[in-house]
Amino acid sequence: MGKVPPSLRSAISTSLMKKQSSLVPASLQSHLVNPIYFPRNTPRKLHPNVPRKPRRIPNRPFSNPPTSWMPRSSSIPSSSTTKAPLDLRFHNSLLQSFASISTVLDSISFLRHMMMSHPSFSPDRSTYHILLAQSCSAPDPTLASVHQTLNLMLTNGFSPDKFTTDIAVRSLCLADRMEHAVELVKELSSKSSKPDTYTYNFLVKHLCKSRDLSMVYGFVDDMRDSFDLKPDLVTYTILIDNVCNTKNLREAMRLVGVLNEEGFKPDCFVYNTIMKGYCVLSRGHEAIGVYNKMKEEGLEPDLITYNTLIFGLSKSGRVKQARKFLGIMTEKGHFPDAVTYTSLMNGMCREGDALGALALLGEMEARGCSPNSCTYSTLLQGLCKSRLLEKANELYGVIKSEDLKLETAAYATFVRALCREGRVAEAYEVFDYAVESKSLTDVTAYTTLESTLKWLKKAKEQGHAI
Repeated sequence: MGKVPPSLRSAISTSLMKKQSSLVPASLQSHLVNPIYFPRNTPRKLHPNVPRKPRRIPNRPFSNPPTSWMPRSSSIPSSSTTKAPLDLRFHNSLLQSFASISTVLDSISFLRHMMMSHPSFSPDRSTYHILLAQSCSAPDPTLASVHQTLNLMLTNGFSPDKFTTDIAVRSLCLADRMEHAVELVKELSSKSSKPDTYTYNFLVKHLCKSRDLSMVYGFVDDMRDSFDLKPDLVTYTILIDNVCNTKNLREAMRLVGVLNEEGFKPDCFVYNTIMKGYCVLSRGHEAIGVYNKMKEEGLEPDLITYNTLIFGLSKSGRVKQARKFLGIMTEKGHFPDAVTYTSLMNGMCREGDALGALALLGEMEARGCSPNSCTYSTLLQGLCKSRLLEKANELYGVIKSEDLKLETAAYATFVRALCREGRVAEAYEVFDYAVESKSLTDVTAYTTLESTLKWLKKAKEQGHAI
């Protein structure tokens, strides 16, 4: 019925650490003709049924590029006729477009072709980052293509920095190559290119979504012990939100203790996250305990705190306490919004007090708070379930006059209530409004009406319908 208020939200294998590659110091780069800073590419084994592609030498640019993927020579100005240096953004954009439809090796060859054709074009770090993003997104079972791109950067005088690490991590995570992202972060961190806090927390968040919690803990410990990269308040908040989503609230409270030991003071966001976890489980008593702990630590609850608490108490059947907190939040200067009132109406309707919820609607509007479609859906369902069909019909008239869209469950409940009372013609009118207002698709609306009429027919046959 009502919606949840918008509050927030296998240890890493040591074998990953063993795959570290040697990095040649920057001071020796100028003395090397073809320095290799990352592991050399290993030959890929093709499936016996997959035809081999023609061999291409990656280190030599195409002298005569195929016309199928290269623009005609007349479309790119010749370096001999260009008076001003060519625009770097133009070449990067061209490389970006080419990279989206080609392989990594072809993109590298295309870059070399541009450099040879237009000596005034000088690639910068962002140019190589385009190749890096492509190599991270490539379906490669190893990091060979990534290492090749990094080596190319180093050869041309661009050492990996925090932006390089960030692009690599985000591209690998979006490609669901989490193990490779962890491996590369550790490798780059060992070569003086540690991720910043934003990149680090981005990786932790994605690990929480797709990997076991013990693996996440192992990664956090490895980064702290090996590279002195410590988790911050955001990191702990991500971990707490993750364990709350898995309903492991005991672990969430343990993490709050660890957070205090690390010298961080939990904020409203952390406590609201834990409180939300208790409320989803309809454990209103524990939610109040979190609220009291906030007060003991001198932390002033915000609007989200009260909305979360009122939702949890209403859901667990403690409406009187929820109304009490409605008064407290008003005294503290937090004005109730549609989420607050809808949560309270939801709890009142659950207890069978639909008329009380309807009266609360008047109080809500008197305070200048406008109800939304979720509010009306909650009330309409509550009135129908309490068999207050006339009141429900009056409320539906208000909804219709304001051209509001309701939730699918609200339409289904109202149509069923009308059919139960033999008011089938009115049920068809509700069906027409649902379709015309685009609240429901035609298929959903017809399915709802058909299932309701079948239910009515069966109930009449069994003598249960009134």
